[in-house]
Amino acid sequence: MAKKVLIVYAHQNSRSFNAAAKNAAVDILTDQGCIVEVSDLYAMASKAAATAEDLKGNLTCAEAFRYPDESKLSWEQGNLSYEIAKEQSKLAEADLVIFQFPMYWFGVPGILKGWFDWVLTNGFDFSQDEPYGLEIFKGKKAVLSLTTGCRTAMFCVDDDMNVTLWPLQNGVLHHCGFQVLAPQVFWAPEFADAEERWNMLASWRLRLEGLLEEEPLSFTPLVCFNEKTSQLKPDDHEKHASK
Repeated sequence: MAKKVLIVYAHQNSRSFNAAAKNAAVDILTDQGCIVEVSDLYAMASKAAATAEDLKGNLTCAEAFRYPDESKLSWEQGNLSYEIAKEQSKLAEADLVIFQFPMYWFGVPGILKGWFDWVLTNGFDFSQDEPYGLEIFKGKKAVLSLTTGCRTAMFCVDDDMNVTLWPLQNGVLHHCGFQVLAPQVFWAPEFADAEERWNMLASWRLRLEGLLEEEPLSFTPLVCFNEKTSQLKPDDHEKHASK
């Protein structure tokens, strides 16, 4: 069966470098026989805030509204908004999810943060009772493809962009069960000349040809952490240091 790919795209300009990177992914993966769908958040007028308007059913406690609890109940009852249900259906069917965005303030644009907030519903793809424990995304791969506004030194800690991206790659994607691929980082394309930008896209297109077969990043299992302090146990710290 054909692999299904979802591209969650967050940029306002159809002539931007991010748009070119998104289009390259659509072209290469479609040529490989994949079924590619794009959630263009700005074109969809996707909202940034997760609010009670997302929930069609009655609230259990409107006076002390708690989005994680109320959205979990609405998901269980099939009472989430049409927009959320549609995006969740795309996620459930996808074998690979590509998040294409410009990095804003060392994180994602507000419109993409909102998508995470209201699409990644408690119970659907994560559980507060079983962190990292749900199976719905087991076997599914995800990759962050992003542009930066500055060159390497501004973003890397110990020359490793994965440190900066830890909240997204571990706290969001790995937490929801994805196999997280190494990020695709386009360093400051706005300051690059035409040839440099062309080379950036050529490198991405080459990677896309084998993206579905890539090995995911390694994450230390939750059992290796102290339940009370959330720190790695001494023996596990030494065991996993090289990874």
